[in-house]
Amino acid sequence: MKKLQYERPVIQFLNTGVINKYGTRTEYLPLTHIDGVSVKSLVNNFGSPLFALSEKKIRSTFRDANRSFKTRYPRVQFAWSYKTNYLNAVCKIYHQEGSWAEVVSGFEYNKALKNGVAPDKIIFNGPDKTVEDLKLAIMNKSPLHIDHLDELYMIQEIAEELNMRPSVAIRVNMDTGIYPMWDRFGFNYENGQAWDAINKIMLNDKLELTGLHCHIGTFMLAPGAYGIAAAKLSDLALNVKKKFRKNIQYIDMGGGFASKNTLKGSYLLGEDTSPTIDMFAEAICTSLLNAGFVDDELPLLILETGRALIDEAGFLIGTVIANKRLSDGRRATIMDFGVNILFTSFWYDHKVSPAQEFSHFTENTVLYGPLCMNIDVIRENVTLPPLKKNDNVVVHFVGAYNMTQWMQFIAMRPAVVLIDNNDIPHLIKKRETIESVEADEIVPGYLKNFD
Repeated sequence: MKKLQYERPVIQFLNTGVINKYGTRTEYLPLTHIDGVSVKSLVNNFGSPLFALSEKKIRSTFRDANRSFKTRYPRVQFAWSYKTNYLNAVCKIYHQEGSWAEVVSGFEYNKALKNGVAPDKIIFNGPDKTVEDLKLAIMNKSPLHIDHLDELYMIQEIAEELNMRPSVAIRVNMDTGIYPMWDRFGFNYENGQAWDAINKIMLNDKLELTGLHCHIGTFMLAPGAYGIAAAKLSDLALNVKKKFRKNIQYIDMGGGFASKNTLKGSYLLGEDTSPTIDMFAEAICTSLLNAGFVDDELPLLILETGRALIDEAGFLIGTVIANKRLSDGRRATIMDFGVNILFTSFWYDHKVSPAQEFSHFTENTVLYGPLCMNIDVIRENVTLPPLKKNDNVVVHFVGAYNMTQWMQFIAMRPAVVLIDNNDIPHLIKKRETIESVEADEIVPGYLKNFD
């Protein structure tokens, strides 16, 4: 008979009733398989920690979002946000599904080109486009979204130099009732900056104004704010038609839709409270349809959705290094992954599931990473069973931003696998090695030897 694991007896206060209005919590169930693939086998084959992505979930989430908008509005186009996750295998899935590319740097722009995206299907956003970036994009006839007047003047000078008339849009910031307002980027609607930029473009006649763009915030929980934004962009578009007799070809509503993650400080779980993609679609599409466009002049609706399309498709598998008791008696469990690769743990209370069966006993636990930094905290408080050394856990909803914002710090970055539609795992990014980390370093000759 196998010896049972020892569990230290504790005195625990009992709470009457349920923890929240949705009933007893169910996140303590073990997650032993991801898309039919054993978590233990993934660790054995690819190491720990390890990011795993579900192709099934990526495709189904995209198709659901696409359907939500296209059943409500006749002209819809998604553009995959490269900054959210720019691993080539991930980007190519979205492009196979019909998504364009949305980029915010020359690095991302060239990555999209190498992935085979047609240049006129790459939307170039961001406040820091270099002269070289702009020349390449203009010659490729990629749509440019202008962020500030200095960029507007620079594009005009380059267009004149190249004797070309590039297609441009302006980014507009506005009051949608969400505070603080994202007015760092683009031209303000309320104080007339946006209309001033439009006049400069239309009266100069060196640029072709084809679109209007906004991105009102991140992890947005108020679909109605998008309805307000769509109404204000529609107002600008209709005034361009009225004054200059020109149709705006597209309205780009950006991204920012919330995923199912739980924000720190939230009383209820994100899975219960985050708006559905249908709610965002209803707010945006209703606003555009009611704005007053003539039927055959409805602008193309572009969406740069990132987080809400991929967060739920990503998992981080880790291994327990050790357990200890803090000075106040709390249980502390140290994992082999930290905030250097799980950057979103700074603002989410990620769901954490053990990857093996366990008893019904649970205890409030602080979940630490392995870094020699006091801020390396995965969860300040999470209810888990007693995990022992070499046990595995799975962190949920990590597909967005962690594989673009991760840092090589103290520990090297892990591998990433994609589990395909046939439940077969594929290595899509290798684990870092000391050779790959040091590949770009140069040591001056006088420092190479020492006694």
